[in-house]
Amino acid sequence: MDKLQSSTEDSNCINAQIDDNSVGNMIEWIRGRGKILIICHDNPDPDSIASAVALRHLILIKTGQDAVLSYGGVIGRSENRKMVELLEISLVPICELNLSQFAVICMVDTQPDAGNNSLPSGHQVHLVIDHHPSKKDPTDIFWVDVRENYGASATILYEYLNSQKVSINTKLATSLFYAIKSETQDLGREWSKADREAYLKLLPISNNQILYDIIHPPVPRNYFSAFHTAIENSRVFGEMLVFNLHTIDNPDLVAELADFLLREQGIRYVFGMGWFNGTQILSMRSLNPEAKLGLVIQQVIAGIGTAGGHGMIAGGQVRDIGEDQHSQLQLEKLLIARLFEVFNVEPSVGESLI
Repeated sequence: MDKLQSSTEDSNCINAQIDDNSVGNMIEWIRGRGKILIICHDNPDPDSIASAVALRHLILIKTGQDAVLSYGGVIGRSENRKMVELLEISLVPICELNLSQFAVICMVDTQPDAGNNSLPSGHQVHLVIDHHPSKKDPTDIFWVDVRENYGASATILYEYLNSQKVSINTKLATSLFYAIKSETQDLGREWSKADREAYLKLLPISNNQILYDIIHPPVPRNYFSAFHTAIENSRVFGEMLVFNLHTIDNPDLVAELADFLLREQGIRYVFGMGWFNGTQILSMRSLNPEAKLGLVIQQVIAGIGTAGGHGMIAGGQVRDIGEDQHSQLQLEKLLIARLFEVFNVEPSVGESLI
């Protein structure tokens, strides 16, 4: 397969030598090839959703070909559901698709074999656009653009649109802006100059009322129960806080509560977990820019699950875990023991948060 790949140290990007011509060549490669599928990661967040929408828009404007946007898992977080609703984003569960009908398969904010997407093995991926560290050398993929130093995949797609002089309408601008805002926590976490430039350029053309409504959606009563459970079950080990939500109906809750509990004074690391539909969902957060949590969480679940992330944020999953209390308790003990080992922390019962 012909492909466009290169690397430079400057941007820490597998397909770093990207310019107007190379993006144009990518579009020309897609032109006329048949049906197009764009896959988000499971339980997609705003960055994955907005990146998919932007890539679809780019391809549609430049080639006249539409694409199907797909995902695995659920869109659980209230903000994400409101984003999809208000910005009228059409996403199809991947389990409802006949994948053999697609001639071009793209991945945004995820990669083949990352463990966080639902594309079955055996399907050729043609385009990968992401800002997470690569899991493997993508030797058989036509287009790979992985920029680990970018705070959001949406920023990469914003640059694509600009490079091809594709206009960005209000809804797309709002989608991209919210993606960068949420992924970098308003340019406060793991952002780059490119993220800041995109953020500042997109804000004036975004819809402020829609942004407000996305950021402040109504939430169900069990949302508050999750906060109660997390706070009640939290254990503090020096600068580290560990919590377990147990059974949850929304996998995004683990990451959301990890962000929330990181605000506890004196806490620099948070490790959270929760059980959702047979999978133990894991999330890590840190205030330390040098924490390398993506590597840490891979060590914690080595041999039993899949994980990835960046310096200050990471996530993972351990599949096929029973809902019974014994199975979950055994896994919790194993994960905490490994966490102590990685951080060289003396095992203890810790302290209650409250």
